[in-house]
Amino acid sequence: MIAGLSLLVLLVFGQVGRHPFINYDDDVYVYENPHVRGGLSKEGVSWAFTTFDAANWHPLTWISHMTDVQLFGLDAGWHHRVNVLFHLANTVLLFLVLWRMTGGLWQSAFVAALFAVHPLHVESVAWVAERKDVLSTLFWLLTMGAYLGYVRRPSVRRYLPVFVFFALGLMCKPMLVTLPFVLLLLDGWPLGRLSVPTLGRRILEKTPLLGLSTVSCIITYVAQGRGKAISSLDVIPLGLRVSNALVSYVAYLWKAVWPAPLAIFYPHPATVGAGIPAWKISGAVLLLAGISFLALRERQRRPYLAAGWLWYLGTLVPVIGLVHVGGAAHADRYTYVPLVGVFIAVAWGISDSLSGWRWRRPVLWASGGAVVVALSAAAWIQAGYWRDNVTLYSHAVAVTEKNWMALTNLGAAYEESGKPQEAVICYQKALRIKPEYAHAWYNLGVASGKLGRVQESIGYYREVLRIDPTYVNAWYNLGLASAKQGQLQEAIGYFLETVRIKPGNALAWYNLGVAHARLGLLQEAIGYIRESLRMDPKYAKAWQLQGIIYEKLGRRKEAEDSFREAERLPGR
Repeated sequence: MIAGLSLLVLLVFGQVGRHPFINYDDDVYVYENPHVRGGLSKEGVSWAFTTFDAANWHPLTWISHMTDVQLFGLDAGWHHRVNVLFHLANTVLLFLVLWRMTGGLWQSAFVAALFAVHPLHVESVAWVAERKDVLSTLFWLLTMGAYLGYVRRPSVRRYLPVFVFFALGLMCKPMLVTLPFVLLLLDGWPLGRLSVPTLGRRILEKTPLLGLSTVSCIITYVAQGRGKAISSLDVIPLGLRVSNALVSYVAYLWKAVWPAPLAIFYPHPATVGAGIPAWKISGAVLLLAGISFLALRERQRRPYLAAGWLWYLGTLVPVIGLVHVGGAAHADRYTYVPLVGVFIAVAWGISDSLSGWRWRRPVLWASGGAVVVALSAAAWIQAGYWRDNVTLYSHAVAVTEKNWMALTNLGAAYEESGKPQEAVICYQKALRIKPEYAHAWYNLGVASGKLGRVQESIGYYREVLRIDPTYVNAWYNLGLASAKQGQLQEAIGYFLETVRIKPGNALAWYNLGVAHARLGLLQEAIGYIRESLRMDPKYAKAWQLQGIIYEKLGRRKEAEDSFREAERLPGR
């Protein structure tokens, strides 16, 4: 069974080992992050536990990426393969934990198979930046397994692994905050240890875990607030958030049944000046209420229906958009854990419905096998869209409407492949949809600079800063553009603003050194270069420039040491 599930995962996702990084968050998490790019180090680990970069606190996720770089460098294929291995481990663990909890071998295997190959899970596996999904789920399942051990032989010693695994999971992704409630559901079914007299005791039992969830929620709210990731009620009103949440619950259910078309980004109606039709909202309310009524009515005869349905509803709460982060209406990756509840309800529900029927076993085998094969084929096709940036975003633009984010990232993909004119067209289309999208203005500035239109690019960067005065890359690129025009004092001002907003920007410190060196201020230049190398000790150009400056200052020993270090490192 385990071999079969493993083979399923490898057949569907083996192809991602040939895929590159993508230009959406992979840069933030890996290839442009100097802390991650430096591999495992004491300084890197310290940074991972103290940073709110990417508007989150998930130190184990950062350390996981650092470990990949330590082992494989920036070979994207291996970073992808590690994601696949985590997904494979999650698939096997899900099967083993459900089997041990329920005794239902074939139902557990079917749930694990659906989890392994469902197309909605492609995003979590094929996207390096979503390592937090597959890694946190590993600890989710280890927590469930440890909890089963505690339930069978309760003791403080057996409760400790539950607490530790849960804490580690929260350090990968805060979406795990709902796990204590899922354990309470499992107390009812399949563990059979929940009743009205024992409810208080079971809740009290989860108090240490609920405490961890509370701390994680507070830290996450602070991190996302500092990262300016949370949309205000002025941008997305509460009524629209609730409406979108209800419709998203149904959208995920529909895509669970018919997983097409799928895209990396689905624009929130508020971001394109649209609303949600009343019929969609009322239909979602009726459907969700109807399923909830049926599941709860059957809780005595078919308790797995209520357990699975409440698992689905509850685990989506942190990402359903009531506290809205980013500009998406919903996202495929959010279903990685929640759909397990739906799969459980389906697997045990169908098996029970056909119990006693003569042809039950061959029908279940044939229909279950057909579903898994069909989903595997769809997931294989969906994973193929991740083979490069142009394919990924072209597909997203084709299957969604007014997708300003996909258009912007498609433009960036064209730019990376040496087609700045095509990139400009994409950015202009994105800005016609969302005129206040600072990132599209920024990319338009970059593309214009590559086309030799420096003054035009400066105007675009200033438009970015009108929209968002803290947009650090716009300050940095203004510095580069000014330096290119020989306006070194202005460039220095822009670079200083860059490091004020983001002190860890090694390139800005380096360019401060370059600008001061060009002005003949060599001592000041050395100070800035040293700061750059403190941020990124593997930056060969900084070592080279430091050597040149030391040589001009007559400090030959330091110059030779710097040149030697520059030669040792690969040029970047």
